[in-house]
Amino acid sequence: MTDAKKAERKQSRYIASNILKGSLGNMIEWYDWYVYAAFAVYFSTDFFPSGDTTTQLLNTAAIFAIGFLMRPIGSLIMGRYADRHGRRAALTLSILIMASGSLIIAATPNYQTIGIAAPIILILARLFQGLSLGGEYGTSATYLSEMANKGRRGFYSSFQYVTLVGGQLVALGVQIILQLWLNDAQLRAWGWRIPFIIGALGALIVLWLRLSMDESEQFKNMAKSKTKKDAGTLKALLKYPRAVLTVVGLTLGGTVAFYTYTTYLQKFMINSVGLDKEVVSIINFVALLIFLIMQPLAGLLSDHIGRKPLLFFFGISGTVLTVPLFMLMHSSHSVTAAFLLMMVGLIIVTGYTSINAIVKAELFPTEIRALGVGLPYGLTVAIFGGTAEFVALWFKSLGIETLFFFYVAGCIFISLIVYWRMQESSKTSYIEAEMME
Repeated sequence: MTDAKKAERKQSRYIASNILKGSLGNMIEWYDWYVYAAFAVYFSTDFFPSGDTTTQLLNTAAIFAIGFLMRPIGSLIMGRYADRHGRRAALTLSILIMASGSLIIAATPNYQTIGIAAPIILILARLFQGLSLGGEYGTSATYLSEMANKGRRGFYSSFQYVTLVGGQLVALGVQIILQLWLNDAQLRAWGWRIPFIIGALGALIVLWLRLSMDESEQFKNMAKSKTKKDAGTLKALLKYPRAVLTVVGLTLGGTVAFYTYTTYLQKFMINSVGLDKEVVSIINFVALLIFLIMQPLAGLLSDHIGRKPLLFFFGISGTVLTVPLFMLMHSSHSVTAAFLLMMVGLIIVTGYTSINAIVKAELFPTEIRALGVGLPYGLTVAIFGGTAEFVALWFKSLGIETLFFFYVAGCIFISLIVYWRMQESSKTSYIEAEMME
């Protein structure tokens, strides 16, 4: 083996090692976040007074949405921190904040014990976790994109959603296991606390991994340059208004579609289609596992054909097929049909999820990348992604659930217009331009 081949293999191992460390931390963060949604059907009665199921779920969905309100603040604080002090430092801090929120939820007594204090503590814990997750997205997308090598950035950055979905899968896996070991009454009484404890303990391993991560070369080079004084400032971000608006447009349809086809769809299958909770958990687990596998394949494809073809696939398919997919699922009442229709939806969403991190990272220079990716994304997700489930349940409570399907399709259509007007980011990438300097 030649020295050049040895050096290439060493570099590949170095990149893969750091991508793995950053990605596993991302997985634990999202596991802690999704455990709330996965177990809401069990703990909603613990935090709110007695009432009908839809009302209690509406309350927990509202708190899920409230948690998203902290994400723009987290993106601002943690994005600035990452651009000034490093990606590794920011990612390490975010995992500590998320773990603390999980421990608080796990230890909070129920409404029957402490009254109104129970939902108040739940809200505060979710705000705390929203702060963490707001900083995680932009910093993680930045780190994975910067650590990847040329010609493989789409592939490596897709692991953000591999581990994001992986976190959701682990949450669902824990849910399935607990459903097999515990009966419904036990899960509602105390079993729902177990997954929150698991998430907090897993954070200890992640903390060690993130402390051993290497900082990206782009950040280290920027830290030595004259641009450091403006790193992570809103003043610097305002120099890129087109990029900021592009991130908003990219995110709008993608975040609504993602939370609709993952988080909300589980409740839709139970409340509207009429399937058993245990069956729905298995459908979601298998579908999301396949969805996870599709991410790096689509990311790799984008390295060869560009980012825009995948975004167009998502935009056109999502606009045209969302309403028919939900209408068919609602009328079928079939387990097989529900699984197949969910898979069609997730294949469509893959056009966005697999490459959204790298597309956004390519729009900004190093000194403002974490903040530029995170802040407009956090604002958009807080307004549209975090409220998707709440809007859906609200329409259902009014007896007009069908309007929600058109709402989702409309949001995707707006993003499609943005995809049509934007440039191919892989050809105008700030990351590639900086590597050539």
